[in-house]
Amino acid sequence: MERLNYHHLLYFWLAAREGSVSKAATRLRLAQPTLSGQIRTLESTLGERLFEKAGRKLRLTEAGTLVFGFADEIFSIGEELLDTLKRRPTNRPMRVTIGLADVVTKPVAHRLIQPLLEEPEPVRLVVREDNPEKLLAALVAGDLDVLLLDAPPGAEAGVRVFSRLLGESGITLVAVPRLATRLRRRFPRSLDGAPFLLPGRTTGLRRLLETWFDRHRIRPHVVAEIDDSALAAVFARSGSGLLAVPTVVESDVCRSQGLARVGRVEGTREQVFAVSLQRRFTNPAVALLIDRARHELYAGARGGG
Repeated sequence: MERLNYHHLLYFWLAAREGSVSKAATRLRLAQPTLSGQIRTLESTLGERLFEKAGRKLRLTEAGTLVFGFADEIFSIGEELLDTLKRRPTNRPMRVTIGLADVVTKPVAHRLIQPLLEEPEPVRLVVREDNPEKLLAALVAGDLDVLLLDAPPGAEAGVRVFSRLLGESGITLVAVPRLATRLRRRFPRSLDGAPFLLPGRTTGLRRLLETWFDRHRIRPHVVAEIDDSALAAVFARSGSGLLAVPTVVESDVCRSQGLARVGRVEGTREQVFAVSLQRRFTNPAVALLIDRARHELYAGARGGG
């Protein structure tokens, strides 16, 4: 899949904000035909028209309005990050305390958090893993800066929080090679009655899988319900059953755990959200984490699954 060019997205975003390609070209100090060509390239990449003419003015199409919403959030985060870094004392390391839901796959968590330790500025990193309910309570108490969850908290949580989608990926079913080889034949019908290691019923991943099972009339044999993704991987490695992992880290999981792909859960997407008590992420490390996730971790995986 062709990767999104964020320069083209920026040009479109500015043109939409200015309401005119010529005004955006003036701000960017580009020739108007050049800017128009870059926007057309973006439209070709996305397979959608983003603008339509309304008299002498440009008007966003339905797809353009959707893309503008994402672009506005992406570039607002960039502005927020720069603003926060400018106001931060330079002689103190960034500190961030992250609450990680136990159901989030560990290779995904690692790839989300690792870039913070690779920055030129030192980062004091603290990661607390638990179930979403306990993590939310810790966030409200001020013990955590941000949560990484597989689904945003619902209204039943009883507290107002702000959730931001970091990315999404397809889902792959993996198992030890001998089991994977057998179940790969006649997939997905071969999964009826097959042993599964599933997360708890309250998790977003479990709901996605059950919807897919119903669609294909699959009745899995649930060997165990395990929220902790690392523990579930240990059971999968011992041959206890199939494990569902994000496609974006499928290769990493199979290589590290000695597992093999059984098949992809088509039409299903697993998501990871950053959750905080404030709409604006004032902690520069949190803003950096979100920026890296969007531009790097999921950039090449949006079509997977």
